[in-house]
Amino acid sequence: MRIYIVSLVAVAWLGGCASVVPEAIRTEAPGNVQIAQVRDRPQQFRDAVVRWGGNIVSTRNEREHTVLEIIGRDLDKEGRPQEEDYNLGRFLVKVQGFLDPAIYKPEREVTVRGRIQAVVEQSIGEYRYSYPVVGADDIYLWKPRLPPEPRYRYYDPFLYDPWYPWGVPYPRPWPYYYYP
Repeated sequence: MRIYIVSLVAVAWLGGCASVVPEAIRTEAPGNVQIAQVRDRPQQFRDAVVRWGGNIVSTRNEREHTVLEIIGRDLDKEGRPQEEDYNLGRFLVKVQGFLDPAIYKPEREVTVRGRIQAVVEQSIGEYRYSYPVVGADDIYLWKPRLPPEPRYRYYDPFLYDPWYPWGVPYPRPWPYYYYP
């Protein structure tokens, strides 16, 4: 009976450690091809397997597939796009079937694994831009990040302040306030 309980606890503990992110998204693609390389030499990287991610700019549903326009970002070890002001360039992703634009909306983070199909030229405003097109084999939409915790000022409840509601006429010493 004791071995049964121990094995049940071990299975529950190991199951809690399992990642929800698919293995294809977590593992880096062979060759580590970058967006700029594909834009510069599209014929050399045709049919190359890539794992790219970033923030969605737009979602466009067509008859047979959905096209996502994504601003590329560096990925962390799990494959999630990093929060940064630097971008690697834009790329398009073709996903077979329908993706709801209300869920795949702008600013959501997504990671894609697939093959380079082509490089197409479209405009961003009046600027002509070359987009690498990825035919998605795997796509993962990340949950929204939680907002950062607000910083609170800690006031020591045991310090007496005779000037409390009005403030003091002189600068206070450092230990009076504690800023974590």
